Amino acid sequence: MAQDTFSKEETLAMRRRLIGHSCRLFYSDDPVKIIRARGQYLYDEHGKRYLDCISNVQHVGHCHPSITEVAAAQMDLLNINTRFLHDNMVQYADRLAASLPDKLCIFYFVNSGSEANDLALRLAQQYTQHQDVIVLDHAYHGHLMSLIDISPYKFRKLSGQKEWVHVAPLPDTYRGLYREDHPNPGDAYADTVKDLIDEVHSKGRKISAFFAESLPSVGGQIIMPQGYSTKVAEYVHSAGGVFVADEVQTGFGRVGTHFWAFQLQGEGFCPDIVTMGKPMGNGHPLACVATTVEIAGAFTANGVEYFNTFGGNPVSCAIGLAVLDVIEKEDLRRNATKVGAHLKQLLTQLQTRHDIIGHSKNGKSTIRMKENISKNRLKEQDRICVSTDGPWENVVKFKPPMCFSIQDADLVVRCIDRIITGMCLHPHSDKACSSQVYSR
Repeated sequence: MAQDTFSKEETLAMRRRLIGHSCRLFYSDDPVKIIRARGQYLYDEHGKRYLDCISNVQHVGHCHPSITEVAAAQMDLLNINTRFLHDNMVQYADRLAASLPDKLCIFYFVNSGSEANDLALRLAQQYTQHQDVIVLDHAYHGHLMSLIDISPYKFRKLSGQKEWVHVAPLPDTYRGLYREDHPNPGDAYADTVKDLIDEVHSKGRKISAFFAESLPSVGGQIIMPQGYSTKVAEYVHSAGGVFVADEVQTGFGRVGTHFWAFQLQGEGFCPDIVTMGKPMGNGHPLACVATTVEIAGAFTANGVEYFNTFGGNPVSCAIGLAVLDVIEKEDLRRNATKVGAHLKQLLTQLQTRHDIIGHSKNGKSTIRMKENISKNRLKEQDRICVSTDGPWENVVKFKPPMCFSIQDADLVVRCIDRIITGMCLHPHSDKACSSQVYSR
């Protein structure tokens, strides 16, 4: 096992010399050097412990012994090109199928969420024989060129919007076109997609897919209004397109009440393609696309073989199976529901003590404020790691491992309470802007 041999300063200097500067670190002004982790905790080179509210990739907890044991055992036995027959892939696909609606029964294993979304785009375009894609404003779907093209969050900073990409309003009921006081924001936002489809058709173009995260992330941790996805799917299907649900960040029980975030839209809604990634392998690179027999059949019919050398290899699938086992055995969905409700209650209570808090939203743990909570303060003063998100980088987002506890939630809220109090006492200490706290 390699030992840590460099000081933090030496490691940082080497990184700056050897690694592309566009590969940014958390807390880039004063990055944290982490040398080990366990559960929901990170430890730096001095042994200081940090509460990890960033690593949704380590879904069931850092270095979970059940995961590491399975990974080591399978690595010691066999890891091989995925074009050899092996039980792990089919067993894992069967387990995934049991968590999804019946029609989502064909699987393609890949290595990352970006690969999954790129393949989903190919599947949609091959099946429909159309090119055009509708995405949500501020969306981000991955770092491949094909995905930069359908990610407003990225393409607006680069070469701009392609003629085959069409951007629908983000269905944000807090800051968007239709808000919580609207009688039916779900239908109203869905109608903006219908209007966009009509506009596309007026130009003589055809829709291949509507592509959206089930809970838009970079857009600001948006909870879709009820009925939105069902109505959008109706419009998209009528136009000959398919509905792609990006579950790369939100799948595998993170929403607690359901295994997949798209299921929050109700039993009547089922996407045509689902992509999954980050939490699947608990830190091991593992991702997948699930789709229907009809869409998979059209992809096969093009006569071009698809293979992925590493996607779905025996080690990856062994790890994926172990992750599903841990979610079930440790009842992590129930824990997410319980701790999430507790966190929401604590955050909502802050609203009664601080005028700075302007809004509390039902459903998820969301508090929106008139000032920005500094993630750097949480890191420096309390050794709590959180991230920021949203179009204005004013969303403080919690996405911890699923073993996050009631005690962890209590600690986080106490620290936020202290920071808000300090900001009220010293109102010029932070940049004034509307912000929110979001737990996922």
